[in-house]
Formats: sequence, C-alpha cells, structure tokens
Amino acid sequence: MSSHEDLLEKLSGIEVRYAELDDQLMHVVDDYQRAADLGIERAEIEPIVLKAILYRQLLDQLEDASSFLNSQDEEMRALAESEMAELEPRINELEKQIKTMLLPSDSRDQRNVIMEVRAGTGGDEAAIFAADLFRMYSRYAETKNWTVEVLSSNQIGVGGYKEIIFVVKGKGAYSRLKFESGVHRVQRVPVTESQGRLHTSAATVAVLAEVDEVDIQIPEDDIRTDVYKSAGAGGQSVQKNATAVRLTHLPTGIVVQCQDERSQLQNKNRAMSILRARLYEIETERQRQEVEQERRSQVGTGERSEKIRTYNYPQSRVTDHRINFSSYNLPVVMEGNLDAFIDELATRDEAERLAAAGFSEG
Repeated sequence: MSSHEDLLEKLSGIEVRYAELDDQLMHVVDDYQRAADLGIERAEIEPIVLKAILYRQLLDQLEDASSFLNSQDEEMRALAESEMAELEPRINELEKQIKTMLLPSDSRDQRNVIMEVRAGTGGDEAAIFAADLFRMYSRYAETKNWTVEVLSSNQIGVGGYKEIIFVVKGKGAYSRLKFESGVHRVQRVPVTESQGRLHTSAATVAVLAEVDEVDIQIPEDDIRTDVYKSAGAGGQSVQKNATAVRLTHLPTGIVVQCQDERSQLQNKNRAMSILRARLYEIETERQRQEVEQERRSQVGTGERSEKIRTYNYPQSRVTDHRINFSSYNLPVVMEGNLDAFIDELATRDEAERLAAAGFSEG
C-alpha cells in the first residue's frame, strides 16, 4: 500500500464519523447536553476533514496531470510536468500537516509546569549551577510572557541551591519545558578554584505538569504531615513558629517539604500541589509504558538516568546529547534562549510519535 493510500484509509474513518455527527446533530431534539457534546466532537475533527478534502483534490489533480506524461503532444507533456512539479511539494506538506493532526495530543501540554532543580555531583559548584539553571528557565519564561513562582528552595551560602522547586505559569508551558527533564552537566573552572582547574558538576531537572485536585485525589490516610521551624541558608532557624511542612505519601514513600511561605497552611497547600504533580506523573508514566513498551526514548519520557545536555564554558558550547545538537554561544543560552534546542527536540519527538503511529515515510 502506498503512503497516499495508507493515509487516505486512516482519514476515511474520520470522514465517516464526521458525517455521522452531522446527521445526529440534525436529528437531536430537546437534549441540549447531547447536542453540545456532538458539536464539540464535530468541531474537534472538522479541521482534519477539511484538510482531507483538499488532500483528495490535490491527489486527483496529480493523477490527471500524470496521465498526460506519455502524450505525443510535447506541449501537453511540458504542462503536465510543470503542474506535477507544483503539486507534489504541496501534497507532501499537506501530508505532514495531516499526520501531525492525527497524532493523539498530550492533555498536559497546555498546563502549567512544576520544575524541580537539584544539585548533583560537584558540591558547591553543583549548587551554583542549579541556581544558574533556575535563572536560565526564569529568563526563558520571560521571553514567553510566562510567570515564575518559587514553591520551595534550599539555598546555600555561596549563592547556590541544593534544591529549588518552582512553578511556571503560562499557556503551553508544559509542551515546551517537558523536554528539559534530565541530568544537566556543566564543565567550567569554579570561582572557588584557586589553581584554575576544570571541574565537571551536574544538576538534575524534573518537569511535572501541574494538576488539579479533580485530576488526582489523595486519601488523607495516605499522607503523614510533619511541621517544623523553617531554616535559612546554613541551617539556622528563621522563624519562631513551626510553619514549615513535610508531607510523606505513605504508599510510595514520596516526601515533599515546603518552608518558604509564612503560614503553615500556605506551605501545606504548596506541598500538596507538588505531591499531586509527582503522583500524576508516576501514573501517567505507568500508563505510557503499558501502551508504548517499545518506545523508550529520552525525549518526552521523563527518564533522568543519563545526562541530556552539557554546558562547556571554556568552549562556550552547549550540547544536547539526545539530538547531537550544539550551540557555540553559551552566554546567550544561559540567558534563556532555549528555543533552538526545544524546537529540535519537539521535531524529533513528533517524528518518533509518527513512526509509533504507523505512518510511513514519503
């Protein structure tokens, strides 16, 4: 079966469903909820149907033009070749658009994002690098007109973070930042290094879609709540009252703690939002593994077992190892210019999802 026939076969089922919806909408009576549900479904698939109509028209035109390639009339052959040369790229581009539209969407893509940046190997330098990454993502959020709000942090005296958890709020935040999940490695001479030796440090980044209470409910009996006094950099107590909150999810052993807010209730609410996001991610990943056992790509899976990106300061180079893509303008990247990387990762992710959906090349 050719790629055209394969795609037409996939589209035919959608076109049949579209016709059924049209018919049902014409005959639905006095059931406004039913009419609304049918209308929503129809609106969702209508753009694909319109593309399908155009696709069939262009294929018919291509077939008509190709029938003149063996004509004895030289002028007719030339016209046919010219028309085919114009139609083929239009058809190829339309195919790409339709295939992308046929891919199942990620319901989390338009959600806000909870990001967790933690210092890894490298001591103080790793903590400073974690702070650099937080600043990079904050700058990137500014370019998208998103807002950043710190949920929890554990700062050390040298200006770094052992851990910082923050939410990025804005339309499409998860769709862009989900590719940042992984181990980030930095190679540079630390400011604390007196002999000028190059050090390698690392920080881990976790990206979680923010979820509502209705998305995942946690029984109260599954949570142990501990309260304690907040501590600042260096560990000294900064409050007289116990307002910091530590939540332990007993079934999984996940621990979340927040201390940045002034009240115990605010800290508990923030900790709950982080816990919900982590549990939602675990459940989503479990479902994804069941459906896609063969697809184990680093892109989009949230796996963090291997380094995904290296920031080499002496060479002013940033390399993403998943796509073998490098930028040689590290200062610009650290100012939040991440789109070159994210665009490449999104392109690869789309190609892999197309392959997993059974779409052939061409």
